[in-house]
Amino acid sequence: VQLQASGGGLVQAGGSLRLSCAASGSIFGINAVGWYRQAPGKQRDLVASITRGGTTNYADSVKGRFTISRDNAKNTGYLQMNSLKPEDTAVYYCNAEIYVRNMGWKGYWGQGTLVTVSS
Repeated sequence: VQLQASGGGLVQAGGSLRLSCAASGSIFGINAVGWYRQAPGKQRDLVASITRGGTTNYADSVKGRFTISRDNAKNTGYLQMNSLKPEDTAVYYCNAEIYVRNMGWKGYWGQGTLVTVSS
């Protein structure tokens, strides 16, 4: 099983980016999907999460600007980021709890995608 994160890049303050996190492999189900970020010299923090049923949770710093969603049929999660600020600059990681054949539920991390917001 692999999680492939994509969509990062360089954007000016006020701009938008959409991150994607695609799961592949012997997947029999995906529970919660989360997006985390880690800025240089800082710990990795939760940005947003979404349950299989669609219940969402956001860090206070991104509420009203970021939207997390998922497409269960495509085993893909998304993070739409609007009104980006320089302080949003970080490596963004996706995380998902996945039911794998013969292994049960396990947590997986994507490889990270860099988001840079210029002022």
